[in-house]
Amino acid sequence: MKYKGYLIDLDGTMYNGTAVIDGAVDFIDRLNEAGIPYVFLTNNATKTQAEAAQKLIDMGFHIHPETLYTSAMATAAYLKETDPGATVYAIGSDSLKETLKDAGITLTEADAEYVVMGLDTEINYEKLSKAALMINNGSKFISTNPDRKFPTEQGLVPGNGALVAVLASATDVEPVVIGKPQGIILESAVASLDLPKEAVLMVGDNYDTDILTGINGGVDTLHVNTGVTSNEEMNSKTHRPTYMINNLKEWSVD
Repeated sequence: MKYKGYLIDLDGTMYNGTAVIDGAVDFIDRLNEAGIPYVFLTNNATKTQAEAAQKLIDMGFHIHPETLYTSAMATAAYLKETDPGATVYAIGSDSLKETLKDAGITLTEADAEYVVMGLDTEINYEKLSKAALMINNGSKFISTNPDRKFPTEQGLVPGNGALVAVLASATDVEPVVIGKPQGIILESAVASLDLPKEAVLMVGDNYDTDILTGINGGVDTLHVNTGVTSNEEMNSKTHRPTYMINNLKEWSVD
């Protein structure tokens, strides 16, 4: 089947850490040549839209920054829609905080109405304790994404979901999750393509995020065996992706 639009994961699908995955640049070039629109839908909340786009451009991808939609952007949009003017204590990268502030969200270090947690490579006990105290005192808890691990050029390392689990355990509060596989981020991305769901294909490497996004949201899925979930693991799943390939070089966009 020829799809009129694509939702494409980054980590494990386009690259692993700083290493471009074989066939990924060519896949995007083929979409560009065919005039098929796409959105890079990533759970990575550590970069701004511009930073995430620049990483791809520096790797040799011919893309425009507006094709990037991150879980940080989706988190900011969710807060603006559900509780405009709310205050937030954010755990995460400077880029996550910049994305929230650019959306008009007020960041604070005390008595926040929301605790937002994204991957923080400088996480420490003080940050976790401060967040736990706020949540236990009534702050609402949001996780930018549930990824327990993500691929780097060295291998798999802990993701935001693994760290969020510590805070959830300490407070007995499960967060609202914004990123894949939740429909919050999917609906926004599909809307940006201006296409019906049946005309869109979700491409990714991680069953628990990318593939379940499509399965839960009514979008066909293409699993590529270059990242988190192997084909062997995929074959054991009750609900399998629409398509499975080893490398994007195997997929025709025509």
